[in-house]
Amino acid sequence: MINNEAKGLFDGWDEALIWSCLQGHMGTLLVSPDDTPKSAMIDIGDFCFLAGEPNTHILGSITGFKLLVPKDAPWELVIEDFFGKKVKKILRYAIKKEADVFHVATLTSYVTALDDCYELRLFDQTIFQLAQKESWSMDLCSQFRDFSDYQNRAIGVAILHDEKLVAGASPYATYDNGIEIEIDTKPEYRQKGLATVCGAKLILECLKRNIYPSWDAHDLRSVRLAEKLGYHLSHPYVTYELSEE
Repeated sequence: MINNEAKGLFDGWDEALIWSCLQGHMGTLLVSPDDTPKSAMIDIGDFCFLAGEPNTHILGSITGFKLLVPKDAPWELVIEDFFGKKVKKILRYAIKKEADVFHVATLTSYVTALDDCYELRLFDQTIFQLAQKESWSMDLCSQFRDFSDYQNRAIGVAILHDEKLVAGASPYATYDNGIEIEIDTKPEYRQKGLATVCGAKLILECLKRNIYPSWDAHDLRSVRLAEKLGYHLSHPYVTYELSEE
C-alpha cells in the first residue's frame, strides 16, 4: 500500500498517469529512504514523474528512454545537471479535465464521415495482436500484460484497411473511472482524418460507460486535435526526453 506521505508529494498534480499509479492500477512508485519520504518518482510506461525534494539517487535509478516530468523548477535544474546532454528539454501540453464538454452529435458526425474503404472496430484479441506487431502501434496496448488484462480493464477502437491495422485509439493507462487516451496512426495513413475518427469513437464509447477520457498532448498538433474533439488546453509543462545512451 502506498503511504499517505508519498501520495502527498504529488498533491495538486492533475495528471491521469499519476492517479493510475497512486490508485494501484499501473506503474511503480519509488521513494527516498527516509522515515518520512521527502522525494518520490512514479515510473509508468515511458514516463517518470518527479516530486518532492530533488534527489540524484532517484535519478540514478532511471534507465533507457524516458520522458522525465519534474513537478517544479528545482527538479529541472537537478535533471539538467545530472544528465547533461543526455536530456532534451521540451514542452508537453496539459489538457483540462472537464465534464460535459463533449458534443455527442459532433463526435458522431466525425465517425460517420469515415470513408467506406476503412473498417472501424472495437479492440478484440485479433486487433490487440496486430497492434503488438508494429512499432507505430505498440503503445496502443503496451501497458497491458496480455489481451485478457486489456479486456478486463480497457476499451479501444481501431481502423483497418484491407484487414490491416492502420490507426487506433486506446488507453495508455487506466485509473478510477477514467483512461488516458493514446492515438496512433500508421505513417503512410496520416493526414487522412483517421486520428479524428478514432478519438471521437473512443470518447463516445467512454461516455456510454461513464469513463472519463483524459488527454495529454505531446505537441501542438495533438492540442489541435484535442480541441477539435471538444477539449480545452490547460497549460504547457516542461518535460525532458532522456536518451537511451
